[in-house]
Amino acid sequence: MPEVTIKIGERPFKVACPDGEESQLEAARAILNAEAQVLVAHAGRMPEAQMLLMSGLMLADRAIALEEKVKAVEAEIELMRQILKDTPPEIKTLTKEVKVAVIPAELLESLAELSARAESAADNLEEKAAQPVA
Repeated sequence: MPEVTIKIGERPFKVACPDGEESQLEAARAILNAEAQVLVAHAGRMPEAQMLLMSGLMLADRAIALEEKVKAVEAEIELMRQILKDTPPEIKTLTKEVKVAVIPAELLESLAELSARAESAADNLEEKAAQPVA
């Protein structure tokens, strides 16, 4: 396993990195370094151990907030699944029973509006799930 030198808070650290995982190490280094840079900018030079500890704690706090968001989104998905499951069978099969030679314009407009609302709701859910924690 080769040793790689990475910089966090402008300080070099030698770490072992399995072959092929260099890009993942670089991504992790960049995230930790961003937190360290915030600390260095606000507090100035500090001991390495304290800088790494505080950076790690800040990242852990962010991870906890993201986990809470994920749980909330999972709960919302489960609620939607339950609503879908509880939908009466006659509503689920209604579209299979309707035969219309000509689709009225009002129906097409209603369907387009429902489609747009569903897409907007899905976009909002994706945005909420992807938002970084402040």
